[in-house]
Amino acid sequence: MDETYSDAHLRDILARTRRIAVVGMSMNPVRPSYYVARYLKLKGYEVIPVNPGHAGEVAFGARVVAGLEDVPGEVDMVDIFRRSEHVAPIVKEALALFPTLGTIWMQIGVSDPAAAAQARARGVDVIMNRCPKIEYQRLHGELRMGGFNTGVISSKL
Repeated sequence: MDETYSDAHLRDILARTRRIAVVGMSMNPVRPSYYVARYLKLKGYEVIPVNPGHAGEVAFGARVVAGLEDVPGEVDMVDIFRRSEHVAPIVKEALALFPTLGTIWMQIGVSDPAAAAQARARGVDVIMNRCPKIEYQRLHGELRMGGFNTGVISSKL
């Protein structure tokens, strides 16, 4: 989990991405997967929540799907909120289902170098152990020394 990514590379990924499947998104508003997905939606990304335990529910105007196979159409990014040991099958499925996939993003604390190598061999960018919300905020001047622009540290926007 020691990979480094240039700001230009992260900025490029966030700029070209429009549609994100968030695997493991919780419907609990205090869970990171929920507020990261909500933040990305508020920033103009189309977010497709993926969680078999909440399939059919609606989050941020989008119906939660049970698995990647239920996502209609293509996605630009698969954002993974699952433990590292669950990453390999998710990456394999994403590569099979989305021929134009641009990015596999593994959240803070999540990495799988072998799955990353498999995705990169297919020309897909891989980010591990990072959060797109934090990177977006950092690259767009929304983070401050105390943590967040609001002056209050909270999981809510």
